[in-house]
Amino acid sequence: MGTRDEILAAASRIMREQGYARATTKEIARAAGYSEATLYKHFADKTEIFLGVLSEQLPALGALLTELAEDAGKGTVRANLVKVARAALDFYVASFPISASLFSTSDLRTKHRDAVRERGVGPRNPQRMLSRYLRAEQRLGRLPRATDVDAMAALLLGACFQQAFLISFEGEPPAPDELDALAKSLVKPLLR
Repeated sequence: MGTRDEILAAASRIMREQGYARATTKEIARAAGYSEATLYKHFADKTEIFLGVLSEQLPALGALLTELAEDAGKGTVRANLVKVARAALDFYVASFPISASLFSTSDLRTKHRDAVRERGVGPRNPQRMLSRYLRAEQRLGRLPRATDVDAMAALLLGACFQQAFLISFEGEPPAPDELDALAKSLVKPLLR
């Protein structure tokens, strides 16, 4: 594991324990065993560290969505959406402790939102990526033309987000087989 990976691993631990708002770059660097100067050789700011944690330390929702959009027509749409739902549940459950504190003040939320937008990323990306995949499946005739793929993407990821919130709030994560069953149940009403 290299310096960058060690910093991200430490940031992930600290942000899960304290949330984004309370985690400092000084504390992250110390937990990783490096100076703050070393941290800034690898990351421009705390937002960049946060984005690295989301993309490299948490379950890989973005990578799955990219892969599906590129490989539309493979597997069944139902099986692919169940995979998405399962990955989204894992990602959102893992990210709640980190990102919930972004809403603690409007100034923090605004500053973070602006920094994320500046980088061309943000919480809408998974929905856009899922819509892209569903649109590709629609072009292949595997989804009805009348399907509102943007609404379908929003409904699935929104349901996963809500369930992840409840899981995080309750503090008792379900067993993997229960999450598998939940993922299937969230997809079922979308494909009748």
